[in-house]
Amino acid sequence: MAQARFYSSRPSGRATFPSVDTVVACTRPAEPLLCLRPAAIAASARGFLASFPGDVLYAVKCNPEPRVLRSLWAGGVRHFDCASLAEVALVREVLPAAELHFMHPVKSRPAIRDAFDVYGVTDFAFDSADELAKIVQETIPVGLVGDPPVLGLFVRLALPKGEAVYDLSGKFGAPLDEVIELLRAARPHAARLGIAFHVGSQCLEPQAYARAMALAGEAIAKSGVAVDVVDVGGGFPVSYPEMVPPPLGDYIAAIEAGSAALPENTRLWAEPGRALVAGGGSVVLQVQLRRADTLFVNDGIYGNLSDAGALGFRFPARRIRLGEVGGTEEFTDFALFGPTCDSADRMRGPFCLPADMREGDWIELGQLGAYGACLRTGFNGFGRAEVIEVADPPMLTTPGYAEG
Repeated sequence: MAQARFYSSRPSGRATFPSVDTVVACTRPAEPLLCLRPAAIAASARGFLASFPGDVLYAVKCNPEPRVLRSLWAGGVRHFDCASLAEVALVREVLPAAELHFMHPVKSRPAIRDAFDVYGVTDFAFDSADELAKIVQETIPVGLVGDPPVLGLFVRLALPKGEAVYDLSGKFGAPLDEVIELLRAARPHAARLGIAFHVGSQCLEPQAYARAMALAGEAIAKSGVAVDVVDVGGGFPVSYPEMVPPPLGDYIAAIEAGSAALPENTRLWAEPGRALVAGGGSVVLQVQLRRADTLFVNDGIYGNLSDAGALGFRFPARRIRLGEVGGTEEFTDFALFGPTCDSADRMRGPFCLPADMREGDWIELGQLGAYGACLRTGFNGFGRAEVIEVADPPMLTTPGYAEG
């Protein structure tokens, strides 16, 4: 699968180490080290599934590593939100019994056709009449037009810009009046018809979901057709340094309250990504040079730390130093430079670390099970990374999630 190029591991990589410190002491890694916590991922999945009043679709784009997918399955996740044919193929190979949903609103005709014919996908999202036509034309053979519908068709609803850390309102989604017409156009072709939306990544405002559901309810009422599912999308947040979101229960309460705007018996879906896997991964990197309060390290924005670049995400940080007992009790805020020749390969943080940081120290950065390794590139030849499994707990926990 295409995603596999982001990962490499030694034959011993499938062993589970008791802690990150143990594996650093054993291997003294000179390349970035991706540390997965399968137990934490499974526990987060179980917690979310127990809280959400509907079907939970993991957003594969957040972390497509096969071991992550298997950990989510172990935690009870059976539905997977795919954004490409490669993701569809990957999940079908790793988890043959999974239910797959192709929820990218714009797809190529070959991707639609192969998802349907080869991999058995019947659920597709769209936000235009042209995309609906493509889906229908590529999945319903001419001679079988009169057969009962088999498709799940989901109209992506546009939302106004909200308070999410990463706004997603500018690319996908149809305005309310168009959604009404698209629902009417799709209903004859749909075994199940739905509305989908996304309030933005790392949404810190639970009521954003209730407002979006009210808009979806208005579209359903005005369309005059039966709608079976409302997909509230992703955006469920996790904790970062100095960014502690409201508890998961507040989001669930807002969604349950928002369901009052929907017809009775409307099924709810959600597409969490970050919320399920962020705490289940961390990255160990090594200091190559210190220059005042800036550390040059062997990973950066072209590697596992893309979100720490332009988006300015901060991650929990701690030093790992071998062969010394104790150390300074003073801490300093550091910025990081990545290993490439690009001056933009800078993570301003700040990252709070011991004041006596020096060349050779390792740094573990947490909350990188989401949107870390899946965004890696090979720029300047720095694409290598080890993947190992560890049993120690996440560096941060998020209110309302069962991580362990």
